[in-house]
Amino acid sequence: MQVLRAILFMTASMACLALSDLFIKLASQSLPPGQVMFFLSLGGTLLFMLVAKIRGIPLLNRAFFNRTVISRNLAEVLAALGMVTGIAWTPLPMVAAIMQTTPLLVTLGAALFLGETVGWRRWLAILAGLIGMLLVIRPGMEGFEPAALLVAMGACGLAARDLLTRQVPDRIDSLTLSTWGFGATVPAGLVLMLLMGPDWSTGGGGFGHIFLAVLVTTTGYYLVTAAMRLAPAAIVSPFRYSRLVFTMGLGVIVLGDRPDTLTLVGAAIILASGLYTFYRERQLALAPV
Repeated sequence: MQVLRAILFMTASMACLALSDLFIKLASQSLPPGQVMFFLSLGGTLLFMLVAKIRGIPLLNRAFFNRTVISRNLAEVLAALGMVTGIAWTPLPMVAAIMQTTPLLVTLGAALFLGETVGWRRWLAILAGLIGMLLVIRPGMEGFEPAALLVAMGACGLAARDLLTRQVPDRIDSLTLSTWGFGATVPAGLVLMLLMGPDWSTGGGGFGHIFLAVLVTTTGYYLVTAAMRLAPAAIVSPFRYSRLVFTMGLGVIVLGDRPDTLTLVGAAIILASGLYTFYRERQLALAPV
């Protein structure tokens, strides 16, 4: 039952985060990305603090200074900087495809930094997924979007966050962890806003989209944190790929995006590589010792 809850949480979180991508994109059409990130971070932090107060969960305790928690918060900042600026300047279908490399990066990071065993088949799958990402970004080729590199940076930040989430002591509540992670992005958003300069003249609709983004982002953020702690990553992580369908669909339906052939081919390679990786991990987990 716990595994089923984790799967449902992960799928629902991907739907929420796809909506978040859409609202951030819409907000960025009238506001600078720095302003979007600051108010998104601030609104999300305040909302998490309110929920924590209602549930009677203390946020100020020594666990905040845990080395793993601090590292996770820094990864959250890297992810937020990459994602918000990348979404602002990159077509949503391209964002969706690049973001699907995150589970592959988690497997790569687990092998390199956590000492987990990764066989040659999964190494090939990771390599194929990275090649798929290069097809989407296409550096040096026609159609290259430099801002897509920011999305790739965000994906690396998310992968690091997920790896570190698995190392956080169980005694730290998921809501507390989510609040700290969101709060860490507020100063970074403020600095980015000051560097880019706020624009208050055309931001009416943008602030409405930020409000909606806060609601769905915090919901999705909490659900993905809870899902990663309810069941093994090899079981729940494949359901991250539902975000590809959600985000691409919203881009096509709402924004009129039309992903080109290379984007679709790259996304298909990334999807197949990721699913095979987790299929292989599941096989190995069930194999007799």
